[in-house]
Amino acid sequence: MAIDMISDVSLDDLSEGRRLKALAALVFLWGLTLVLHWSTWGFLVVWTVTVPIAMYIVRIAIANPAHAVSPNKATIPSALDHTSCPKVSLLVAAKNEATVISNLVASLCNLDYPEDCYELWIINDNSDDDTGRILDRLAQSFPKLKVLHRGPEATGGKSGALNLAWPRATGDILAVFDADAQVPANLLQHVVPLFENERTGAIQVRKSIVNSETNFWTQGQAAEMALDRYYQEQRSARCGIGELRGNGQFVRRAAIAQCGGWNEMTITDDLDLTVQLHLNQWNIGFLASPTVGEEGVTSGVALWHQRNRWAEGGYQRYLDYWRLLIRNRLGWNKSIDMLMYWILQYMLPMVALPDLLIAIALRQPPVFAPLTTFAIGMSYWGMTMGICRTQKTSLLLAMVKAIKGTVYMTHWIVVMAFATTRMAVRPKRLKWVKTIHDGEAASA
Repeated sequence: MAIDMISDVSLDDLSEGRRLKALAALVFLWGLTLVLHWSTWGFLVVWTVTVPIAMYIVRIAIANPAHAVSPNKATIPSALDHTSCPKVSLLVAAKNEATVISNLVASLCNLDYPEDCYELWIINDNSDDDTGRILDRLAQSFPKLKVLHRGPEATGGKSGALNLAWPRATGDILAVFDADAQVPANLLQHVVPLFENERTGAIQVRKSIVNSETNFWTQGQAAEMALDRYYQEQRSARCGIGELRGNGQFVRRAAIAQCGGWNEMTITDDLDLTVQLHLNQWNIGFLASPTVGEEGVTSGVALWHQRNRWAEGGYQRYLDYWRLLIRNRLGWNKSIDMLMYWILQYMLPMVALPDLLIAIALRQPPVFAPLTTFAIGMSYWGMTMGICRTQKTSLLLAMVKAIKGTVYMTHWIVVMAFATTRMAVRPKRLKWVKTIHDGEAASA
């Protein structure tokens, strides 16, 4: 349904349309910041907005995770029956993954699930290293493995690769993994029962950073994952808004078919699919344990590029689907939730720089200080509670770790501000910008 809105226009027109909408939003928000500073009632307006947002986020924070859309304590069958197990198709889009692809194939072909009830599809997306040759060789040893090759003429990035595979796959449930994924053997036993709820369109498995102790950057990503876990569970429990994170996502075949496959006109297929599923009235659940491991990026430069892509893709979905969102196609609970997180995740970073500069010029506090202070405070609280749940540590130790994690998370303010401003200045050329995997964590 939702994908039809953007499939009838050219890529150039779509990019220009996104740019103009991003520019309009930027001009409006910067102008609003100026007006709030110059008016005598500016701080009153910000406080008036901050109070209901604070009430809503606190309501999310006190929700009972046991009431989530797909509870983590699902009934796991003690003995899986070949006749009743849904068929699962595992999909991996691989581009230049020679260092990690062998380990992935070996693990995915030896899952604790009935042999004839799952299959593995790996798409070699025009790799210029040995990925294709390694996969062809592995296919001779693992009958479960099916390999597809895309050439230089292929388009659509990761979405295009997945769209090549899923119509050929036979599974009722489609699972998407990154090439560096470390998948526990019993994962399908925990995920599949969650689809017994007929309105569950997808399940996101919690991701863990396998090289979390390498340096400051990987430690920060581990804390970030804890923060994400906390609010995924709380949002799912309160209003049914779950979000996909790419690696370790499971999607019902009927749901992805209703969405028309993965959107090939976005740079973050998972975030785009999240909105499409909710627009089609599917719920997205979250599984906290077991986790899917992945490599964290180990340098500030790599983190900058990765997070810029995430920030742009996340903002892109609001630009693409804003008409359906304001028409309340999600329902009140989900619509309000998305609005609140747009304000906290995108609006605040967009106004941060002009707010600070105007405040310095006028020698007064930043007008958005109340809302910003609250947002940072709730981020810190969520990270603390997420660390408690994830690492099973004391509240005091979690609070200490969350301080360091909060310092790390300040990069998001700069990333969001940069990405949204850049989108308003020039259209984005869609291409697959992949994270480099060195395989060290897998071999350690």
